[in-house]
Amino acid sequence: MEKLVVDASKPKWHINFKELWAYKDLFYILAYRDLRVRYAQTFLGLLWAFIQPLATLIIFTVVFGAVAEVGTDGIPYPLFAVCGMASWSYFSFVLNQSGNSIIGAQEMVKKIYFPRLVIPLSKALVGFVDFGIAMLFVVILMVYYGFIPSANIIYLPIFIILTIISALAVGIWLSALTIRYRDFQHVVPFLVQFGLYATPVGYQAKDVINRLPEWGSFIYYANPMAGVVEGFRWSLLGGDPPSIFAYFSFSIVIILFITGLLYFKRVEKVMADIV
Repeated sequence: MEKLVVDASKPKWHINFKELWAYKDLFYILAYRDLRVRYAQTFLGLLWAFIQPLATLIIFTVVFGAVAEVGTDGIPYPLFAVCGMASWSYFSFVLNQSGNSIIGAQEMVKKIYFPRLVIPLSKALVGFVDFGIAMLFVVILMVYYGFIPSANIIYLPIFIILTIISALAVGIWLSALTIRYRDFQHVVPFLVQFGLYATPVGYQAKDVINRLPEWGSFIYYANPMAGVVEGFRWSLLGGDPPSIFAYFSFSIVIILFITGLLYFKRVEKVMADIV
């Protein structure tokens, strides 16, 4: 049995990663439970994981590819869009699930002790199902169009890590904020819907920043996923490298992640009382 030692000399913001590792079994159990519940008692089951991104891809292809005729620098639009969707699908899933994760597990939070951070972290593991399926679509479309990935693919692991950190950063913030302010339960669906169009998923970021003043570009890239999606697509398809503004977006990701962990740690002590 893991021994819990309360040390008053440690800073209040101290995050015990050793303790998190000790509860790794709970982390896996929660992730497995969420995965089973997600498609339980559905007629199509796991097929929904394929239908949803496919439907989004078709809509994007019709609206942005055929009607708006968004420029893709010669890349077939379905392939261009699905590369943006791969990164965004993971982020949006974790964002959706993390927001209400603590409230959804409130009975467990009230009754037993465990590092509460395990709950939003487990959502990040389940999100790899959506990410894996989106990447499968990427591979299928690359084969269909005879497209060879660019040499920039060596940077793909970096942008995958940034996608995970970005999703966790916003997810951890929302999971802690939703406990105190239940309004965020209504804000999260709006953020996901708005973010899909405020992020260069179905279009190129340069088409936006070329029409904005410099200060407007900074506001656009304050969206943590703007630079991540741009870099993710560049690592797979090549073309123009991420703009200088993308590095501002990467900085936002790191800042959100660190401050999210600190705020979560602060709220963790009273979660059982206010959840």
